[in-house]
Amino acid sequence: MQTEMLYGRQFEAERRPIRHVDMSLIFTVVALSTISLFVIYSATNRTLSDLGLDPGTYLKRQGTWTFLGVILVLVFASFDYRFLKVYAGFVYFGTLALLVLVQTPLGSTVKGSQRWFSFLGFQFTPSEWMKLGVILMLAAYLSELRHEELSLQETLRVTAIAGLPMALVFIQPDMGTTIILTAILVGVLIVAGAQPRHLAVLALAALVLMFAAFQLNIIKEYQVKRLTAFLDEEADPQGAGYNKAQAEIAIGSGGIFGLGYRNGIQTNLDYVPEQHTDFIFTVVGEEFGFLGGMTVLLLFGVLIFRAFRIALLSKDPFGTYVAAGIASMFAVQTFINIGMTMGIMPITGIPLPFVSYGGTSTLSNFVAVGLLLNIHMRRFK
Repeated sequence: MQTEMLYGRQFEAERRPIRHVDMSLIFTVVALSTISLFVIYSATNRTLSDLGLDPGTYLKRQGTWTFLGVILVLVFASFDYRFLKVYAGFVYFGTLALLVLVQTPLGSTVKGSQRWFSFLGFQFTPSEWMKLGVILMLAAYLSELRHEELSLQETLRVTAIAGLPMALVFIQPDMGTTIILTAILVGVLIVAGAQPRHLAVLALAALVLMFAAFQLNIIKEYQVKRLTAFLDEEADPQGAGYNKAQAEIAIGSGGIFGLGYRNGIQTNLDYVPEQHTDFIFTVVGEEFGFLGGMTVLLLFGVLIFRAFRIALLSKDPFGTYVAAGIASMFAVQTFINIGMTMGIMPITGIPLPFVSYGGTSTLSNFVAVGLLLNIHMRRFK
């Protein structure tokens, strides 16, 4: 009897969530966040100094958001993630309401897009939180289904859940986030057992809607220029074509080992537009070279692998779908961001997770990591 009690206590101790923290995931996020602070400072200090401003302004802000992100990771890893299934609808409809409000006079228009709320010099982007809202809502709905394959009707319902925020984000306009929401939908549908012919129907419908958007001039002129510049750099040599060319020059000039930290010519002369946000990878490529770029890619590979692994290890459908949605989000966002800096993807304005400067995206990414840790820690409970 005493032996049974001893083994019972040992078994309970093994099941404690704190004993199953995914250290590789934590290390990867810490490494990417540290790299972010270095490259953001390198990308901004020269320009800020020339303007007579504090060269560490962006560094301090990003450091603050990273610190707050760590707190969010601890919070979202501390409670049983299954509680979120109950509140998924509130998160989804709450972020949906913010997407509607941002299109009113309460929202701010920057460079032709109305997708932010501005407050005390800071910008809040509801579409970043909408990604998590869609993931939670899809996971909550699909986890209630009790069969391995989805019917066409169920697939359409799932598509409608993601389709409404997609439409609201698309008209902001924000094609990049629309693509990410689409990737989340497809990733979760595949894991949920959607039939290939149903996915083919959805793909065809998406192509028809995209063609209609071009014909009805819903796609803005600058978005069209970005697409044409991807195919022909000379189509917009002063706009998207210029961005693409400068990004490729910056990465190419880094060679194998890079020009050295804060020694990047393109970076210091601020030739690459938005080099601290959407084009942050050009700083990595120019100053740390091929080896530095491959290190960052390796870290993202570990991050995405661990996310998919957590989806496979989860013992309940809700956790599986949440982890799969987050993995899809990180994978597509990383591929498109790095791809557009290297000229293999159109410019879409997608930030690089954990590396690009930005408060809302940084905090939402840390929440996603907190959820991944939560699911991994409680896979035995």
